[in-house]
Amino acid sequence: MAPLPILLRSLARFLPLLALALLAPSPAQADPADITAASRGVVRVVIIEKDGEELVPIAHGTGFAVGPERIVTNAHVVQEAHDNPRLLVGIVPSDGVNAVYGRIVAVSPRNDLALIATTAPMHLPVLTIAGNPPADSGPVTAVGYPMNVDRAQGLSAEDIFRAQPPVTSTGFLSGRRPTREFDSLLHTAPIARGSSGGPLLDECGRVIGVNSFGAESGSADAEFFFAVSTRELLPFLRANDVTPQVNGLACRSLADLEAQERFRAEREQLQAQTRAAADEQALALRREEARRDIQFSLLAEREQGMALTMVLLMAALAASGLAIHAHHTGLRHNAEVGFGLAALALIGAMAAWVARPGFEQLEDRLEDRLRQEMTAEDTGKIPPPAGALSCTLDPQRSRAVREVAENVPFEWSNDGCVNARTQYGQSGGIWSRIFVPETEEAVSVNRFDPAQREYRVERYLLDRAAMQRVRAARAEFEAPACGADPQAVRNFGARQATILALLPDRPNERLVYTCSGAS
Repeated sequence: MAPLPILLRSLARFLPLLALALLAPSPAQADPADITAASRGVVRVVIIEKDGEELVPIAHGTGFAVGPERIVTNAHVVQEAHDNPRLLVGIVPSDGVNAVYGRIVAVSPRNDLALIATTAPMHLPVLTIAGNPPADSGPVTAVGYPMNVDRAQGLSAEDIFRAQPPVTSTGFLSGRRPTREFDSLLHTAPIARGSSGGPLLDECGRVIGVNSFGAESGSADAEFFFAVSTRELLPFLRANDVTPQVNGLACRSLADLEAQERFRAEREQLQAQTRAAADEQALALRREEARRDIQFSLLAEREQGMALTMVLLMAALAASGLAIHAHHTGLRHNAEVGFGLAALALIGAMAAWVARPGFEQLEDRLEDRLRQEMTAEDTGKIPPPAGALSCTLDPQRSRAVREVAENVPFEWSNDGCVNARTQYGQSGGIWSRIFVPETEEAVSVNRFDPAQREYRVERYLLDRAAMQRVRAARAEFEAPACGADPQAVRNFGARQATILALLPDRPNERLVYTCSGAS
């Protein structure tokens, strides 16, 4: 088929998508799953008075995990316990595990920040801090434990010590508004007493501030609230030996990324069709050129065969004439030699005539030549990668809500072994490995495409019940070691599908890396 019709049909499908991509509004970036995942790292911070054996909550606020067994809250939430050693600090998680006591590590009244260490492991998901937080506008979510909600639900003192999900409220950022003492953000996501110390989140569930207080207002006035900005939070954490998780990538929605991927796939399909049409045209030209070359070669060989035949015939005639003359003159031996040479020349002439190539050999020679050229081209192609690779994050195709590595060393062997220690499974031509940790509420699905040299990591941030189901499914089979036989690798790839079936339709994170040979 000629390349022009192929190109026109491809453009007909491609242009509407291009128009849609250019004219359609950008999809909303907020993902409730990100806010839910971040909320699992939010805790209730309870100030406790001991009355004999009874624990009496006298106040509470909110906090969130910023490191292993480290909680950030407001200084005013724990100030009373800091000043009165008889008072205790309790940390009540939002999901699953029991409450534990906390130990105050640092209090900074100037910017209303405090750091608490838990006295027992809780394995809380650590919240990520936005490295490039919006300063002027945009949707935000406040997460915390407002007391008015507790009262409305009629919660008892015992209920305060039980795990309960925090309350989320949405609003908009209203700009930076530094107070006299510290840098703060102004927003409209409602908070109340008890919400102090909770995180203010962007649309990807990353911390952009620590909620602190609200502005007093009359009933007719708009309500505004203040959060300590990350300009204050990050130095405070680092000064107290906490290395925070920081993510500076733009907050993007998966829907937006998937629309771009569809557009990219359509564009690549168009390019492939265009290349195929060009290759088809080039092949036709090569075929015609080869046909002409082979025709000329055949003609030359036929002419050479005919010329050789004529030369040998003339030699046979000449030898025969000399033999006859020798016979008449009585030179019998010379006559025998002459007749022998004449016979050999005649046989040679007949052989040269028969050996002339026929035009019926044209197509066979043409196909042989094209086959040899294609074999040479295939030999020159870049083979699938093996050995040490360097994989670089493609931020335009990625969505990250946690701190991520921009460069990943990746050693690949063609039997699916990664970094000489981790065997990937193979299913449907796809190499993958699903990681289900015991101490983290997250599942990672890692895939590698050797042909495209693409390494992809998708992370699912799950609650405890979902993680228990995934861990139970993972415990049903063993991962083969590197070097396992191909059938074991295929079986492993098929068994991993039982875990995929338990995961949500979309991950919280998608990281796409492009790989090349390590320098």
